[in-house]
Formats: sequence, C-alpha cells, structure tokens
Amino acid sequence: MRLDEWFLTREERGNPATRLGAWTTGNLVRPLVHGAAYFADLRAALDRLGKGDLLLFADWRGDPDERLTGDGPGVASAMAAAAHRGALVRGLIWRSHLDRLRFSAAENRHLGEDIEAAGGQCLLDTRVRPGGSHHQKFVVLRHDGDAAADVAYVGGIDLCHSRRDDAAHRGDPQAAPMPDVYGDTPPWHDAQVAVHGPAVADVETVFCERWDDPAPETRQPLRRLRDHVERMDDVPALPDPGPPPAPAGTHAVQLLRTYPYRRSAYPFAPLGERSVARAYHKVLARARSLVYLEDQYLWSTEVIEPFAAALEREPGLRMIIVVPRHPDQDGWLAAPASLIGRADALARLRRAGGDRLGVYDLENHAGTPVYVHAKVCVVDDVWASIGSDNVNLRSWTYDSELSCAVVDEEPDPRPPAGARKFARDLRLLLAGEHLDRDPSGLCDPRDAFEAFAASARALDAWHRDGRRGPRPPGRLRPHPEPSLGRVRRMLAQPLYRLAVDPDGRPPALRRSRRF
Repeated sequence: MRLDEWFLTREERGNPATRLGAWTTGNLVRPLVHGAAYFADLRAALDRLGKGDLLLFADWRGDPDERLTGDGPGVASAMAAAAHRGALVRGLIWRSHLDRLRFSAAENRHLGEDIEAAGGQCLLDTRVRPGGSHHQKFVVLRHDGDAAADVAYVGGIDLCHSRRDDAAHRGDPQAAPMPDVYGDTPPWHDAQVAVHGPAVADVETVFCERWDDPAPETRQPLRRLRDHVERMDDVPALPDPGPPPAPAGTHAVQLLRTYPYRRSAYPFAPLGERSVARAYHKVLARARSLVYLEDQYLWSTEVIEPFAAALEREPGLRMIIVVPRHPDQDGWLAAPASLIGRADALARLRRAGGDRLGVYDLENHAGTPVYVHAKVCVVDDVWASIGSDNVNLRSWTYDSELSCAVVDEEPDPRPPAGARKFARDLRLLLAGEHLDRDPSGLCDPRDAFEAFAASARALDAWHRDGRRGPRPPGRLRPHPEPSLGRVRRMLAQPLYRLAVDPDGRPPALRRSRRF
C-alpha cells in the first residue's frame, strides 16, 4: 500500500507557504478516548517537565481551575508548576466572544493570567476572520535531555469544564452550562490522541507558525491597551526547534488543517489552507466498505456531498454516524438553527445510502443523553482521523482546525484482509463502548453495521415499552429526524447560513464549489 494513495501529497495540501512536510513515518499514536483518560495522561507528562523543557499549547477554551484528575491539580496550576520548575511555557488561547453569549472570554483570559504570573507567556489570539475562532486544541511537550519522552496531544478536547468524563458517562463534576436535558453533570463523549515520534516536530511547527504571525493579536484598541497593561501582548521568540524525535512505532501521520482566507493574510497560509476538506475528498473517493463517523454537528449539504457521492458510487459501502441527540444550546431560534443543517445533510445521505446508512446518538446507563463532541472518522479500517474539525463548513473553511490522520504501516492480520491495525483497533474500541460488548467479532464492516442497528433497535424498544425488564446492553439510540416547523425553519435559515455555517474560502473557490 502506498501512503500517497491515502494521504495528501505536499502539492495536494494546496498551501506551499507552510513549513509542514507532507507526512511523517515511524510514529506511535495512542488514542485517548474521553477527557479523563487524556487529562490523566497530560498530568503525568506535565509533572515530568523540568528546567529547559518546552510546553506549547493552543486551545479554544481553557478553564484555569479544571482539574486534570479527581484530586487536582487545575490546568493553570499544573502548567504554572512546570514553569516554576524551569520549563518554558507558551500558549495560544482564542480570546473568545463575550461571556453573555455563552462563550468563555473571561475564563480564557484568567488561564492566560495565571500562566503569565508563573513566568510563562500566553497570547489571547483573535487573528481570525470576523466571527471566526481558533478552534485548534493541542499540546506539545519537548524535553531538553530526553527526546524519547517528547509527546504531542491533538484532538477535540479543550482544557476546560465538562470535558473530564470517562466511559461510564456520568459527566464531569466541574460542569459547563448545557441544556437541562443533559442534567447537572452533562455526559460528554470525546477523543484525543497522544503522538510520539517524528510527528511531534510537525505539531510544534503548527504552533510556531501561529506564534510567529506578525499581525497584532487583536485590532480593537481597548483590548490592545488592556493586554499591554497586563503584559499579555509581548511575543518573545521561541527557541529554535530541536531535531524531530526518533522513530517510535509503525504509524504514518499527516497533520491536516483549516485556515481561512484573510485580507491580512497568514504568512504560513496566504490563501488559507483547506487540507482537512481536501483529505476527506481524497479518502472518500477510495471508500469501499465502511465509513465510521463521530461528529458534534454534521451540518451542510456541501460538506456532506463527498460522503453521499461515495455511497452512491459504491453499492457495498455502509456508513455509521454517531451524533448528539440534542444541540448544546437552548432557545426558540438557536436550537432550530443548529439542527437545520443536520436535517438537510441527513436527508441527502439517506437519498444516497438508503438502508446502508445508520445514524445514532448515545445515552448513558441512566438514560441521560450523552453529548457527542468527538471528531473521529475511520475509512475502510485503513485511514483514521481524530482532530478538532467537525463535518461542517465552518471547520472546512472558516475556523482554524488541526487534525491528526493516521495510516498504520502494519497490516491487521484479522479478516477481512486489507485493514490496518490502528484504524481497525480505534473503530473496535469505540464500538465496544457503545455496544457494551466485546467488539473483537466486529472486524467485518457488515457485522459491525448490523450490530449497531440491532443494539439501537433493542434499546429503543425497551424505552417504548416503558423500560420494563432488564435494560438491554448498549448506549445507542436511533437518531430521529429533526422536527422543525415551517416558520421556525424559515427564521432559522438565515442565521444558519450566516453564522452557523459560513464559508471562508476565497470568492473564486466559493463560486467553483471546490476546496
């Protein structure tokens, strides 16, 4: 198998200005499903940092008091402790919108202030398109005397409240505001990867490119004045990157990104970068047996088109989708706006795939819906991606995103043949949790597809029967078609198009509908 059949070549990335290469080989990638697993791994890695080591992180939202493990410490305390021990700490935190819009401007500033007080440096970064965000979530740890310990964490998990949940899905005791249907401690399903090997240097490059952007972190005069008074506007030079870590495993890794087109162009992406979108187009053109997708949103018929085209092209192709049942916002207008794109996308997929499409949401064993925040895709048990990008137009064109695509150079020995070990193991790991069973017998995509459908039918029937008798194993429910009244749909449509799913491509690409 040739990697260029699954990965984008450097030319196909479409951004010759970046310092990133095409991909690296010899990596070891560990999936960390759920925030509790990620945070515990991160805490242990932070505790090992000492004098001369390097900690770089980028985040969409950060809560300084979010505990990494049940007994602490908080995120800010753990990073500050590393700085006190002599580690160089640098952070890029999206400044965020106003807190009254249920974003996290105050929390993000407080996280930066706590790290600054310990001797680190954080930038509140609004170098985005108007209304956009820096949505990347990653951490890089480099060690001055032990490159074998270098690690990068990439995925969809923010360093904030509600994320420290585990497979039991009872939720994070430190909960963020969510609709009442999710309860006092909203169950949260998410994923990150820990990367060891040469790809760590690539993740460091992503940070360095953003850090070295000469544009001001904000163009608003009052914000710039406050940042200057609080000394949060200086950008000390980063140390020269060390050599990439030595090979550590059999995983080839390609970093995929989204950057929007801006008039004040990114030096590392003058026309933006849409390698996330381009990678999906490439791998879906190869899909033959199964596309497994977990996604927070699943919006936009334009973005869903390559999935639909694959289902129409390949009569044996099946697709399993896991999404949240309810939006993460309440409101007469906000909820319909967030569902309208999914309704259109699912209608398109159902026309293309018919009964070869299975769409599900999750609940915990108490019957509380689980909010699916994961951004995971596995294609034909060969190509796997875990990142910050959702399947919507924002993530493919407008917000900054970072995803880790993996192709294992080690074949999986289990039939059916042709799979790679990392991708298949990841799919089975997620299936085992959702089905409450040993997934080892689900290597065949047809068996997996039927197991998901049967489990969801059984649990749904148990609910319809008033929950009488033992609860069937599994957490899957068939995802209902959104029910949107005509008036609400008409009101929500402009909001969805302008705010929920905008398009940040240059006009020529937007007109051509190419990514």
